[in-house]
Amino acid sequence: MTDPDVRLVDMTLRDGMHAVDHQFTPEQMADVASALDDAEMDVVEMSHGDGMGGSSINYGFAAADTGEYLDAVVPELTDTKLSVLLLPGIGTVEELDLAVDRGADMCRIATHVTEADVSAEHFEFVNERGLEANGLLMLSHMASPETVLEQAKLMEEYGAEAVYVMDSAGAMLPEDVRERVGLLADELSVDVGFHAHNNLGLGIANTLAGIEAGATTVDGCLRGLGAGSGNAQMEVLVGVLEKAGYDVEPDFFGVMDAAEDVLVPMLTEDTMPELDNDSLVLGYAGVYSSFLRHTRRVGERFDLDPREILVELGDIGVVGGQEDMITDVAARMADDEPAAAESESDD
Repeated sequence: MTDPDVRLVDMTLRDGMHAVDHQFTPEQMADVASALDDAEMDVVEMSHGDGMGGSSINYGFAAADTGEYLDAVVPELTDTKLSVLLLPGIGTVEELDLAVDRGADMCRIATHVTEADVSAEHFEFVNERGLEANGLLMLSHMASPETVLEQAKLMEEYGAEAVYVMDSAGAMLPEDVRERVGLLADELSVDVGFHAHNNLGLGIANTLAGIEAGATTVDGCLRGLGAGSGNAQMEVLVGVLEKAGYDVEPDFFGVMDAAEDVLVPMLTEDTMPELDNDSLVLGYAGVYSSFLRHTRRVGERFDLDPREILVELGDIGVVGGQEDMITDVAARMADDEPAAAESESDD
């Protein structure tokens, strides 16, 4: 067996949690993990959609706690590594301790693209506990390539073994990906990763652009499940990479079977990823993909078009962790509408 050119991280049990309002049961997670292990997936990531500690009124309560999910998933993985996600300010060292004690192999630490400095102590702890530590720079479209590099170097200094450019809003074009990933690949001494969302329909194309620019580890989800219109679709990604001549570890048919036979029966019509008008606006406006379902609910509450709310959120530059702003912005827009209507009638 040769070493794969590209390492694949399947996030169905983490980013895919957004699509199901974090309601995968431990049993469902175990079934998906088992199928991915059978398909020889490199890494499976598991946690609340917003990382360990994310189960809350702000981000949505999960169907079970982190310990229950870990106890269900870990026994199903043999050669496949298990990753957990932590966002400083949401997750804590206590959750990291739990993940280590229950059998996680990796921890991916995610910050906003300009806030890598908040992750120093988390990298220190993960490294002390012997886990592989990766750094994720969320909403990388909101910073110049030079700023992304500056922040990536901080994570490298803190002990990251790989640093990811994350297109958390699905807002990047292939050239945006090449500029950021290529600069990191040239300047860092650690691996570079890329994480795509499909809000502009570019999830696979942008992932290929990232790999061509030097990314050696990339993310995807079965059936493209994920926040917004979803992530790069894992079974498509495996097939495309094989056709492009890359040496990848997961079995193409096995990943297809995991999606079709195991995941799909768990999903309902409203949880299947879809590139519809609202999610398209996410990418157009550059808004964090996990805001979509929250925005739809708030739009219904205030009788507003979710697209108008998303554009306004993009204009004010909201970032991950500011979900409370959705209601504030919608309430202000709803208050402004009668005044605008009155002004039009006066004309």
